[in-house]
Amino acid sequence: MTDQEGLRRRWTETLRALSDTPDIPQRYADALLARWSEPQRHYHTPEHLTAVLDHIDVLADHATDPELVRLAAWFHDAVYRPDRSENEERSAQLAERALTEAGLTETHISEVTRLVRLTITHDPSDGDRNGEVLCDADLAILASPPDAYAAYAAAVRKEYAFVPDDAFREGRAGILRQLLALPRLFRTPYGAEQWEDQARHNLGTELRLLTA
Repeated sequence: MTDQEGLRRRWTETLRALSDTPDIPQRYADALLARWSEPQRHYHTPEHLTAVLDHIDVLADHATDPELVRLAAWFHDAVYRPDRSENEERSAQLAERALTEAGLTETHISEVTRLVRLTITHDPSDGDRNGEVLCDADLAILASPPDAYAAYAAAVRKEYAFVPDDAFREGRAGILRQLLALPRLFRTPYGAEQWEDQARHNLGTELRLLTA
């Protein structure tokens, strides 16, 4: 069970670090948590949000603007419909509307929306330290212990329950092959050292199970 009150505190701390407004309305956090708790979600849930924020904490020293990266994490899957392809773009648009209303600067809002859109490809440019941290934190699930990785894969399958088995296996296998073909899954020094090998092992195992 996710500590939603703890998530609300983390939201408030992040906004206070970025805004001159002393009173941060909880309705922003409540609205986002309601989105993250929608019934079609099985992996992209408040638990995933918590995990991404935890991983950002681990990688924060690598980021140029860690609070903006944390804010982008809150929005990166805020809009999520498994049967649609524009989730990241709609999430970025939601961030722009909400953060404008919350009083953040145009510079901060632009960086948050850029980071949200970056999760379409998880391919930050060299030197994009904020992007590297967000993408590594989002992909860190790939380096989980085998049981946790299997639970992740099962949750993803539940989100795509409307897709027939053969079509899902084909599509999922294609995604795994694309990931394994990347020269690096993780861009931060910590991610490369601590997560790369385990993630590739997990991806390879899932691919073999899908194609057996």
